[in-house]
Amino acid sequence: MRRRAVLTAGALAGALALTGCSGSGAAKAELSVASSYMPQPVSADMAAGFLTITNNGGTDDRLTSVSSAAAGQVTMHSTVGGAMTEESSFAIPAHGRLVFKSGGNHLMFEKLKHPPRQGQTVTVKLTFAKSGPLTVEMPVKSATYNPSTGH
Repeated sequence: MRRRAVLTAGALAGALALTGCSGSGAAKAELSVASSYMPQPVSADMAAGFLTITNNGGTDDRLTSVSSAAAGQVTMHSTVGGAMTEESSFAIPAHGRLVFKSGGNHLMFEKLKHPPRQGQTVTVKLTFAKSGPLTVEMPVKSATYNPSTGH
């Protein structure tokens, strides 16, 4: 009888451990990127970039930095009421989205090494607080490109 109780307790502990593992696996950020583009810059040394990061996971994450070999630096900005502010990070809520769009949150590619032209792509590395980095190919669109969907 005692042996049976020990085996039952062991089986129960094992089941709880497995449940804990599968539960923690479900509670992570699952990030993907869509609708990325850069309007062809009108300036020789600066460009804007836009994209949408979707988090289908059960945990919040943060975009902490953006880099590109095409620019000396890439900064992140919010725009509220017409006022632009540089940000050090942006939240990406669980089961939510972070949208960078014209007139709102956006990326600024500063100190361009060469002005990207329409039809080219710019490689961008997104770094997050919890998830691994993502590399995105951002197509360069016309200077007046304005997507009708996706943002």
